[in-house]
Amino acid sequence: MAAKWIETIVGSLEQKKQYKHHMARMEALPEPHRSAAKALQRYFMYQGGVVDGDTLITMLGDFVDLWERAVADGTPVRAIVGDDPVEFAETFVQAYSGKQWIDKERNRLRSAIDAAAGDNSEERSA
Repeated sequence: MAAKWIETIVGSLEQKKQYKHHMARMEALPEPHRSAAKALQRYFMYQGGVVDGDTLITMLGDFVDLWERAVADGTPVRAIVGDDPVEFAETFVQAYSGKQWIDKERNRLRSAIDAAAGDNSEERSA
């Protein structure tokens, strides 16, 4: 019962364990892959994309899998991220369409504009 109560307050303990496991895997990558992966993971967190825990854990696991495969295949960092690491990071995050922090504000904006425009129906004209 206490574990359920704690999870209600701080979130899923299983997800925290999985997150730590994925971060340990990332830390075990050899250089320069480790530095690149950590820089991208930091960007993911600042970019503020995914807030759904299950989606975030899945994304991070897939991300670490990508880097581990790259190391095993001898793939250079630039061959993974291309010329623009920001474009790579944002495209990667877009592939995980979980709930995002901005969703609430997007819905609020749509509702405010609908109300201001007098749109009461579900259908909007193009």
